[in-house]
Amino acid sequence: MIAKISSGKSTTGLIRYLFDTKKAKNHTDPHLVASWDGFAPDPGRAADFDATKKLLAQDLDLHVKQAGRLGRTPEQHVWHCSLRAAPEDPILSDEDWDQIARRVVAATSIAPTGDPDGCRWVAVRHAPDHIQIVATKVRAELRPARHWNDYLTADRELAAVEKEYGLHCVLRGDRTAAQRRTRAEQEKAHRAGHQATARERLRATVRTAVAVATDPEEFLTVLAGTGVLVDVQSFPSGDIRGYKVALDGDTNAAGQPIWFSGSKLAPDLSFPKIRERLTAAEADTGSQQPGNRRQPNPWHQATAAAERIPALLDQGNDAAAQAHLAAFGEALDALPVLVPKKVRPQLSQAVQAFERATRSRIRAEHHHARALRGAVRSMLRAPAPKDGAALAMFLDAAVLVAIAATRWHQARHHDQQVMAARESLLHIQAAYGQAAAAPLAALAQRKPSQRTMERHIPQIRQAAPAHAEQILNDPACDALTTALAAAETAGHDPAQLLHKAVDQRALDDADSPTKVLIWRIQCLTERPAPSPRARAAQARSTTAARPSWSAQADPTAALPRPDPTPSHGRRPRR
Repeated sequence: MIAKISSGKSTTGLIRYLFDTKKAKNHTDPHLVASWDGFAPDPGRAADFDATKKLLAQDLDLHVKQAGRLGRTPEQHVWHCSLRAAPEDPILSDEDWDQIARRVVAATSIAPTGDPDGCRWVAVRHAPDHIQIVATKVRAELRPARHWNDYLTADRELAAVEKEYGLHCVLRGDRTAAQRRTRAEQEKAHRAGHQATARERLRATVRTAVAVATDPEEFLTVLAGTGVLVDVQSFPSGDIRGYKVALDGDTNAAGQPIWFSGSKLAPDLSFPKIRERLTAAEADTGSQQPGNRRQPNPWHQATAAAERIPALLDQGNDAAAQAHLAAFGEALDALPVLVPKKVRPQLSQAVQAFERATRSRIRAEHHHARALRGAVRSMLRAPAPKDGAALAMFLDAAVLVAIAATRWHQARHHDQQVMAARESLLHIQAAYGQAAAAPLAALAQRKPSQRTMERHIPQIRQAAPAHAEQILNDPACDALTTALAAAETAGHDPAQLLHKAVDQRALDDADSPTKVLIWRIQCLTERPAPSPRARAAQARSTTAARPSWSAQADPTAALPRPDPTPSHGRRPRR
């Protein structure tokens, strides 16, 4: 059940609207189901309809007029609350709506239970599925009603009503959602030919600037370079206090820019929140050594960091988990400017959906997610990959992150975040399908000779015996053998790479174990191949090691596995 609360200036006008059946076609049989004393005049059941409407408005306004003589009348003295049941809910009786209305006005302090001086109010039912509550916000002792946070208190009471009456339970938020588009904003965007409102476009721009920047000052510089108007506010000391942004050309009736502060775009886009996030990431900026002969691929670094997130979410550190989800959201924010045009629509929708899943009431400790943030910033500064394999690898990991985020929020009853993560998953999967098609086809076309392929088949059976038949019968198997042949050409041992790929990522719940192995083999191939001396040392240490129970059960399990990365358990189904 949903409550919508607003204020107004005219009791007479609102009563006229609620009992109108000519202009408002959805008003059927309007009548009172409850009132402050149970004896309010009901225009819907009276012989003189117009006179009774006027009398009802006068009765409601009695305390307002009395307070007016003392100069105490609130400017917005009308309180209006609409309560609507879900379409699948059973039709409630007038008696049920009576009790629900009384609970709501009591919970919001409009008319507390047992308080004889509460505000005057009535509940009008003019359709089967909803009622309208009208109250005047002056108490009998002529003091204004104290109805602060009335929407939250009403919503909390309606959650209890849903359980008691067996109604549809509405997904409720935790006050961390970004403000929804208003009807005026939506119509203005439509007139300008835009699907997104000015607020939503600015929100996306600011989030991308946060993903790019390495410190608060650079954030403001990057933001100004995006073409939006930026107004920075400072304290008398010169320290930055906050910022406002506006779209160039988006003006009000006076021709002035329509400004939005960061907190009006989203709770996590206020300048203090952005500064906290970027300051936590600053300590990682010096990890890249310019003297290294070979810098790691930032896409592979980001993929590796994303692959660790599902396991990190299960470790019980909620502050760290929230930080990883926020960092993953930043990674998604950056992707639309890095990927081919055909993938952008799905990724943009994934970004918009997952944005809600990056926030909750849990305070993030952002230093836990430095690795992913650093990789994302490096991705934005490096040339975009040409073959699409790096993007497919990252999106393959992103699918698992979206599923893990759904389960993490679900366990903590973050209903809106659960729906957002589920929606983003659909778009990430669609983007993965688009991004993976070309690199997989290119690998399949470069498949090695039949003799080479036959040589890799036993290696696949040894590394993944439980999934060998599924892998070998997969159409993508040609692409896998191509990846193994390329790794061998680069100096790697294909058998060892296969074992390492299987160990790093469980295959039990993967839709396509073959594709998982392809991306993992390609990522491992990017690392320098071990020298012959190192490979010999690895082989000796492996041979000398005491065989485990798995090696005793399966002789192939004793094959050399250099620097194994432990599996983090079963992966969620994609």
